[in-house]
This record gives sequence, C-alpha cells and structure tokens, in this order.
Amino acid sequence: MKIEKVNKIKGVIYPPGDKSISHRVALICALSMGENVIENFLISDDTLRTLNCLESLGVEIEISEKLKIRGRGIRNFRKPDSILDAGNSGTTIRLLAGILAGQNFNSEITGDESLRRRPMMRIVKPLKMMGAKIEATENGTAPLKIYAVEKLNPIKYELEIPSAQVKSCLIFAGLHAEGKTKIIEKIPTRDHTERLLGLKVVSENGEKIIEVKPIKIEPRHYFIPGDISTSAFFYCRCFNCFKFTHSYKKC
Repeated sequence: MKIEKVNKIKGVIYPPGDKSISHRVALICALSMGENVIENFLISDDTLRTLNCLESLGVEIEISEKLKIRGRGIRNFRKPDSILDAGNSGTTIRLLAGILAGQNFNSEITGDESLRRRPMMRIVKPLKMMGAKIEATENGTAPLKIYAVEKLNPIKYELEIPSAQVKSCLIFAGLHAEGKTKIIEKIPTRDHTERLLGLKVVSENGEKIIEVKPIKIEPRHYFIPGDISTSAFFYCRCFNCFKFTHSYKKC
C-alpha cells in the first residue's frame, strides 16, 4: 500500500448532538402526553442511562434512525421494579430526582462507584424544602431513596452554587408543585431546560429568576443541535491555518 501526501482535506463536519440537551429533551418528552420524535439525539453511555431509567418508569422508547419517546405525563410514571441505575451520569441522577420527588410511589436511584462519591445534598436540601421525602447517605451521596408524596410545595429558592443540574432538578420538581416556584440564579448557567420548556425568566437587580408552575407539555418534533466541543480539533486546525497564512482557503 502506498500512501501519498495530501495538501488539504475538504469536507463538511456534522458534530453529534449536544449531550446536555439530549438528556433534557428525553426527560421533557417523558413528561409529555403523546409521541415525540427526536433527531440527532446523542447516543452515549450517559444518555442511554437516562433512557434506560425512563423505560424502567414505563416510558415507551424506540431507538432507530430517529428516537421516539411516548410520554406518560407529569405524574403517570410506573413504579420501577428495581433500583434505577444512572451509571456515571450526574445529569441523569440529579435531574431525574426532581421528577421522582413528585411521584406517588417509592423509588431509589444510584450509580457507579464514581457517581456515588459525588455530592447530592445540593439537590436534597431544596427538594426537602418543597416537601419531598428524599434521603441520601450519611455522606450526602447516592444512592438516593425517594418516597411517595401527594404533592410538592412551591418555593422561592436562591441557588447556593451555580449549577445547571441543580437548577434543572428544581425546575422538574416545580412542574409537580401546586403553585409557582421561583428559582433565583445570581451566576448564569446553561439555560437549556427553561428554554425547552418555554418558562418565564425575568431579570431583577442583576439576578435571573426562573418561574415554574405546572404546565401541560405537548409532544413535539425535536432536532438536537450539534455539540461544538466535539469539533474542537477541526476548529484548532482551521485556527492554525488562519494564524500562519491569514486565510482559511487552505483548510
């Protein structure tokens, strides 16, 4: 085999779907009533953990060229037959905990050895303020045991740390609360969840306030945008071309 030198490679890059958005869209679809179609969903171990947990809760999922999720509604999930396993996905365990906190059945969710060392009190504390019955270990880690409740209460809560996972957990819990929950964010974090749900967001005195109340989530057709970070190598190559030639024509 003879390999010859080439001066350039030309083509179009289509990066895979964004992981954070893939997680959130799957959870939102599960909360809807009807069939959702998702294109460019990222298939990875973390996102598959979310899908597997949703299937254990009775959500119908079909993975083919496009992902199809038939939602069960806000409080119509099925009690899982076993402990839910989030693997190494912190997004799965923290966001799903916000949904499980408002259900009328007991559940438990855990993860691998690494995930079981990650802090969970940052979601346990505000969920308890909402009336959730949730327990972590003595060290404040997973597994999380979540018990049935009739309802959750709305709260006004200022995030103690900037965390899109904590914020999203409380947004999902707020969908199960009877009234308006307000989440105050001093330092902005990823806003995928509130955008996907079309929530009201206001700014006051430099703070961002997300308002959450029970809504009916309609089934939709989603396209997950590509994750720009997965194209970093190609961007760096283009940057080097620009740096030394002052032109992108050689890329």
